[in-house]
Amino acid sequence: MNYTTINLEILERKAILTLNRPQAMNAMDATMMQELANCLEQLHEQPDVQVLIVKGEGRAFSAGGDIKMMLGADGAVDFEALMSSITRFTKAYYTLPMLTIAQIHGAAAGLAFSLALASDVVVAEESAKLAMNFIGIGLVPDGGGHFFMKERLGVAKAKQLIWEGKVMEAQEALAQGLVDYVVPDSAATATVDQIVGKMLASPIAAMLETKQILHTEKLLELERILQAEAKAQAKMHATKDHQEGITAFVEKRPPNFIGQ
Repeated sequence: MNYTTINLEILERKAILTLNRPQAMNAMDATMMQELANCLEQLHEQPDVQVLIVKGEGRAFSAGGDIKMMLGADGAVDFEALMSSITRFTKAYYTLPMLTIAQIHGAAAGLAFSLALASDVVVAEESAKLAMNFIGIGLVPDGGGHFFMKERLGVAKAKQLIWEGKVMEAQEALAQGLVDYVVPDSAATATVDQIVGKMLASPIAAMLETKQILHTEKLLELERILQAEAKAQAKMHATKDHQEGITAFVEKRPPNFIGQ
């Protein structure tokens, strides 16, 4: 299929999925969310592909959900449709019958960080900035962010980092266990190529069976969390703090939250 906000390239046993809104730091608008869902669901029908690389075009992996889109032309957005697309692409990505690698440069924030954490392997360049920063606009993580943070950190630490919402340097994210490799700037492609080469030279069918066993065991939990995130996000979307967070972001000023 032809896409307008993403590119998919299939090269025999590997595929490369590129987030392609470089003019907006690959921020995920409604079109990208829907295209990601369609693309990742269709990748399930590509049995010859055994490794998928996800990366971003231009200056960043992705700045996350498109905050300006949330305002909409008339101040409204079809939140239910957005959450449906997010749920679809998260579940499709988690259940892919292939090994997945997130190749991060620049920013990986919010929903994009959730997508990266859903990968089997996360490679980040030294100067990358990573943030589960939903709290800054009065929202909770989505895209399975709660699930993937908990899987890598445990409940207590996941809560603390979600609540703090700070921007992390790549080395700090590595120390926390949120990324698997930190490489010099501009070296991510070469490193990922080496990882892919090693995977494809391994008994990858056995590796995929291990992934299926472990992910199938956790799938019901992920589905429950995605449902809970959608419900919570709709609730938070109606709060004064969310509206203040969005307005403050657009106006480039610190938000004044009131707990409502």
